[in-house]
Amino acid sequence: MDADEARELLEAVADRRMSIDEAVLRLKEEPFMDLGYAKVDSHRGIRQGVPEIIYGANKTPDQIAGIAEAMSGSGQGCIIVTRLTPESAEAVSERIGVDYDPVSRIGVIGERPAPSDLGRITVITAGTSDIPVAEEAAQTAELLGNRVVRVYDAGVAGIHRLLSHLDDIMSSNAIVAVAGMEGALASVVGGLADCPVIAVPTSVGYGASFEGLAALLSMLNSCASGVSVVNIDNGFGAGYLASMINHQSRGQLDL
Repeated sequence: MDADEARELLEAVADRRMSIDEAVLRLKEEPFMDLGYAKVDSHRGIRQGVPEIIYGANKTPDQIAGIAEAMSGSGQGCIIVTRLTPESAEAVSERIGVDYDPVSRIGVIGERPAPSDLGRITVITAGTSDIPVAEEAAQTAELLGNRVVRVYDAGVAGIHRLLSHLDDIMSSNAIVAVAGMEGALASVVGGLADCPVIAVPTSVGYGASFEGLAALLSMLNSCASGVSVVNIDNGFGAGYLASMINHQSRGQLDL
């Protein structure tokens, strides 16, 4: 149940189209659906503005499909599955249709939402190797109803590539900066932008990058104000946070 459905339920009781007992039963069924192997959080859309999103890693295809079917049965129109392998996507599709992107490893069940009339989110990568994490961020933001601009392979090794996109940087409501190696991109972008910058360290780099730890520490120690940092390779978390910032920039809390 989302905020609109909750309002409709209350209006139905007020208009005497639904009895109080019927409404109470509906609410009792709503907090979560216990599938045995998962408790699907039906109230998350009301609490947070965004319904539950399925983390696909380490779940079996049957578990993913079962959770998705429960969500769909409760009226959720767009179901997002992150970290979905191609093999799992194919198996899940045998039970419930999945629109799968192998780059971001995101699967979508149901209709994709149209972008809302808000400002834009810009997703920037230092290199081409960072694109899978960046696409997880970009597509998460798009699936939450945002317009996303992509600026890929614009790292500090050729900073003129980044500077050619100043218009995108300076007209965004939120920026996701994705980089491995030493993670310098986030500090540079943070020094150019007047909006929040969400830094995403990636596990891209040579031995001393320690699978993203070097980039993580660099981003945490950024001297640029307005830079926050998510965990290594956490494109989903960055895209979700950027969506919250973008929606709140117009005073619209209902995602």
